[in-house]
Amino acid sequence: MNNTIKVGMADANVCKPPDVITTLGLGSCVGIVLYDPIMKIAGLVHVMLPDSTKIINNSNKYKFADTGIDKLIQDMEDIGALKRNLVAKIAGGAQMFSFSNNLEMMRIGDRNVEATKEKLKQLGIPILAEDTGANYGRTIEFSPETGLLTIKSFGRDLKVL
Repeated sequence: MNNTIKVGMADANVCKPPDVITTLGLGSCVGIVLYDPIMKIAGLVHVMLPDSTKIINNSNKYKFADTGIDKLIQDMEDIGALKRNLVAKIAGGAQMFSFSNNLEMMRIGDRNVEATKEKLKQLGIPILAEDTGANYGRTIEFSPETGLLTIKSFGRDLKVL
């Protein structure tokens, strides 16, 4: 009997088989799945913003791409994952609304994806698959048993990465 571990916005969790891990409603947010395929341990963080350094009193590390990934790795290591084994799959970072002036501030989705990729690159964690950008929301579910990321989007075909 498997449980579905739910991850809320600006939150994270970890799991092992037979459980699966999911987060709902990724718009401009990015869902980052880190996976140790040898230990079969998965972690998922739902980040809302790219950069914690611009915020004072950052009590929630999971809210930001830069600190959320570090904290998730720590959470995974606590249950036996090895950082050197980690691979990533990412989804989200949509541009949910169109703006005529395309202000940098409004490009949250793009900036979240860029910050995520930059952080994973710094840590030497390869991104095996991604489904990012465009203008629609996503719900994702990851199975550490199979290593597959399932992406559901309203009115679109199911994607499995």
